[in-house]
Amino acid sequence: MKRITWLLQIAAIVIMTLPLAIIPHKIALKIGEALGTLLFFLWPSRRRIAIKNLEDTVSRGAIRLASSPNAVIKEHFRNLGRSFVEVLKIYYGLGDRIVRGVQVKGIENFRKAHEKGRGVLLITGHCGNWELSGLAFGVNLGRVNGVARPINNPYLNRFIERTREKHGNTVIYKKGALKKILSALRRNEGVGILMDQSVVSSEGLAAEFLGKKDYVMKTPAIIARKTGSPVLPVFIRGVDGGHCIEIGQEIPLDKSEDNDTAVFNDTVRFSGFIEEYIRQNPSEWLWIHRRWKRIPEQTG
Repeated sequence: MKRITWLLQIAAIVIMTLPLAIIPHKIALKIGEALGTLLFFLWPSRRRIAIKNLEDTVSRGAIRLASSPNAVIKEHFRNLGRSFVEVLKIYYGLGDRIVRGVQVKGIENFRKAHEKGRGVLLITGHCGNWELSGLAFGVNLGRVNGVARPINNPYLNRFIERTREKHGNTVIYKKGALKKILSALRRNEGVGILMDQSVVSSEGLAAEFLGKKDYVMKTPAIIARKTGSPVLPVFIRGVDGGHCIEIGQEIPLDKSEDNDTAVFNDTVRFSGFIEEYIRQNPSEWLWIHRRWKRIPEQTG
């Protein structure tokens, strides 16, 4: 019965999405923007979460906006719509020009880190069209291993996995990921980790993120200290008519003798690059996620 349900899901998805994939790119982007705007009004639960997240962040003084939170979140939904139609084209094998059209800045930072022979940890977040980022990275700089959660529908998951691995990349699923991450680093490959979302206490450290305390993923800091692999911040953002990936310089690790202190300081430093991206590009971060939900508000 599950198999039939999964196949029906695939059929429904294809019927609804294939037309968006085959129309010209510029028209598809306009439709994506319209879909994002429509979603802003028709998905009130996520709209409220996003606006509240941003309003709370502004009230804490962690972000300053040039426009209202409502306007920023509306643009955020439009960005999600554009990203959605671009990803559809890529999944259907019609988006090669999109992938190859991504600008990449800071290639020399990656090559310098790669020359150390210890692999490279690439930290990022759900920023811009993050799905496109891994594909474009693979095209321009070679194999990268992306850590991801599997989708419940195994047929859909395999379809997405094939696309993610089209340009030589490899998907590492979270269950049992550590061993595969370490193996990839020993092969001197890149490993991309999205470290901006909420994690359980066993996977994170209690630290401030955009002015409010919650658990921040500690995995990249632990791996970096264990392996000596250089850590680089990597982010994609929208530019006129396309996208640009910016690869930052290697982030120096903390020199504290106490390992717990060092891991904490490294985690906060790594997370700080994501915070700065959000400050500079507030409409391009995934605000619809309930980021601050693990540590209750302190009252009185």
